[in-house]
Amino acid sequence: MRIRKSFYQRLLGWTGVCMLLVLCACANMATPNGGPYDEDPPKFIGSTPLPNSTNYKGKKVELLFDELIQIDNPSENVIITPPQRELPIIQSAGRKIQVELLDTLKENMTYTIDFTNSIADNNEKNVLENFSFAFSTGDVIDSLEISGYVLNAENLEPMPGISIGLHSNLADSAFQKLPFDRTSRTNDRGRFTVRNIKPGTYRVYALNDVNRDYKFDQPGEDIAFLDSVVVPTFEPATRMDTTWVDSLTIDTIKQVAFTRFLPDNIELRLFKEKFERQYMTRPERPDEHRFILHFNVPVDTVPAPVPLNFEPEQADWYLEQPTDGGKNITFWLTDSTVWKRDTLQMEITYPKSDSLGILQPQTDTIQTVLRRRGEQKRKKKKNGEPEIVFLNMTIDAPGDMDLFDTVSVAFDEPPIELKKEFFHLEQEIDSVWTTVDFDFYQDSINSLGYYIQRKWKYGESYQISVDSAAIYSLYGKWNDKFQAKFKIKPEDSYGHLYINIIGNDTVPAYVELLNSKDEPIRKATVKNGGVLFMDLKPDKYYARLVMDANGNGIWDTGNYAEKRQPEEVFYCPKVYTIMQNFQVEETWNIRETPWLKQKPLDITKNKPKETTKKKRDYREEGRNKQSSSSNGLGGFSF
Repeated sequence: MRIRKSFYQRLLGWTGVCMLLVLCACANMATPNGGPYDEDPPKFIGSTPLPNSTNYKGKKVELLFDELIQIDNPSENVIITPPQRELPIIQSAGRKIQVELLDTLKENMTYTIDFTNSIADNNEKNVLENFSFAFSTGDVIDSLEISGYVLNAENLEPMPGISIGLHSNLADSAFQKLPFDRTSRTNDRGRFTVRNIKPGTYRVYALNDVNRDYKFDQPGEDIAFLDSVVVPTFEPATRMDTTWVDSLTIDTIKQVAFTRFLPDNIELRLFKEKFERQYMTRPERPDEHRFILHFNVPVDTVPAPVPLNFEPEQADWYLEQPTDGGKNITFWLTDSTVWKRDTLQMEITYPKSDSLGILQPQTDTIQTVLRRRGEQKRKKKKNGEPEIVFLNMTIDAPGDMDLFDTVSVAFDEPPIELKKEFFHLEQEIDSVWTTVDFDFYQDSINSLGYYIQRKWKYGESYQISVDSAAIYSLYGKWNDKFQAKFKIKPEDSYGHLYINIIGNDTVPAYVELLNSKDEPIRKATVKNGGVLFMDLKPDKYYARLVMDANGNGIWDTGNYAEKRQPEEVFYCPKVYTIMQNFQVEETWNIRETPWLKQKPLDITKNKPKETTKKKRDYREEGRNKQSSSSNGLGGFSF
C-alpha cells in the first residue's frame, strides 16, 4: 500500500507540472504599453507679468507651461507688435520661455507677443496653435482684432509668412515711409489675425518684407492693399461646441457665447509690381562654336562683343541668335581662328539697372573658357573612309497626331537660308499622295526651332519628307534624307466642354484650362456668357478665369502708386472629367465661392502643413507585440 500511494503521489505531481506549462504557453504574454500617448499640446499655466497686465515697465516676459516645451525658429515664427527694430532675445528652457525686448518700450502701448504655431511639447511635438501673450505700458489693454487671408493674385495660392500691417496714418505714403503700427504674419494656410488693436480707422497692407523694416521701400517686394479703410469692432455671437466620447460617439452639443471681432474675412491679393532690375548673370561656352550671354530678363538691344585677346580674320566673325524671348543670346562663331581658341576675352556693353531701377550702359570684361573633352575618333566605313557626320535635324511628327498639334523641326546648329520649299508635305487622298500647302514659321523662343502647321481634319493621313543635302548648316553639314508618315486622330478620340459663366457681364475675360500641374494648356475668350473647348484629350481638367480689363489677353499685375489692383483671377472648385466622344456642358458661378476656397487642393502647391499629430491606437500595440512574440522563441509548443 505504501508503494502504491507513493506512485499516485508522483503521478499527480507530474500532471500538475504539465498543466502549469500548458497554462504558461497559452497565457497572453503582452508587453506593458505604458498607457495612452500624450496627444495634447502644452498648457500655459502662468507668467511674469500676468497676461494682459497694465502699466508694465519691464522688458522681460517669462511664460510657464505644464510640460517641457520647445520653440521652432523663434526669429521667424514669433511676431512682436509694435514691430521691433532690434530683434528680441527669445529662449526656451525646460518648461519656460523667456522673451527679452531690446527696443525702448513706447508709452501707453499694448504689446503683443504672437507665437503663432511655434510652441510644441518636447517629446510628441504636439503644437500649441495660435498662442499669443499681451501686456500694456499704459492703463488700458487694447483688445480689438481683425483677420483674413492672403492669396497670390495670379494663381490664388495661399501665401505663408507674409507680414500684415496696419497704419492709423491714412496717407498713401505711410506704407512706404513708416513702419507698421500693428503687425502679424500669415500662417501656412495664408490666414492671419492682427491682435490688440486700438479703436480707430486703419489701412491694411500685406508685405513680403525682404529687408524686415516693416515698410514698402524695395521695388521687388510683393505687396497687397485694401482699397477701403477698416474700422475694427466686435459683436456678441454664439457657436455650437461638440464634445466627443470617442472618435465616433458624441457626448454633448452645447451653445457657447463668444466675442466675434470684425472684420474677420479680409481678402488680400498679393502681387509684385512690374519691375525687375536688369543685369547679366553669367557667360557660357558650351562648345567651341558658340558662347552664350545670359540675362535675368529679355534685353531689347543685343550687345556687340569687342575682342580683347584675339583678332578675327573676318569682319562678321559671329552670328547672334536670341533665345528664350531675348533672355539668352547665343553668339555662333563663324571665324575658325576664333572658335579654335580655348579662351576668349571680350568687352561687353549692355543695359543694366542702376540703384533707382533706371537702365544705364554697363561695360564688363568677360572671359569664356572652353572645357575640351577627349578627342572623339570619327567612325570609319568598311573601306576606311571617315563616316559622314550629318546635320542634326529632329522632326517631331508622331504617328498619331492630335488635331491641334503642329509638326516641329529643330536643329543643333544654325541652318543657312532655310526655306519652306525644303520640306514636302503630302496628304493621302483616295490612296494617292497629293502635295498640300502648309504654314512654316520660326519658333519665337528658340531660334533653332521651326513649325509646320496646317488646318488638319479628323482622320487625315499625311507624310512629310526632306531630300538629302537640301539643308546646309553654318559649319558645313548637310542633312540626311528624312521621311515620316502620321495620321490625325478621329473625331471620336476627343471630348468637348462648354462652360456657362455666371457673375461677369461687363468685363472682358478669358478662361484657361489647366492640367494637374496648374499649367495652362488651352485658352478661350468668354463670348456670349460662355467658353467652348473643342477636341480635348480624355483627361481631368481645371479652369481659371482672368478678368482681362484691358483686353490684352494676359494677366496684368497691380501698381501701388496708381492704386491699381491686379486683374481678378477665379478658379473653378470643380474638376472637369472629359471622356472620348462626350460633350460636357457645365455652369460656373465665379463669385459663388470665396477666393480662399476656390482653388482645388489637388493643384494647390502651398498645401497646409499637418500641425496635429495623428491619433495612435496604443491599445493594439501590446497585442501586436504579443503576436510577434508567440511566433518566435517566447512560447511553448506541444
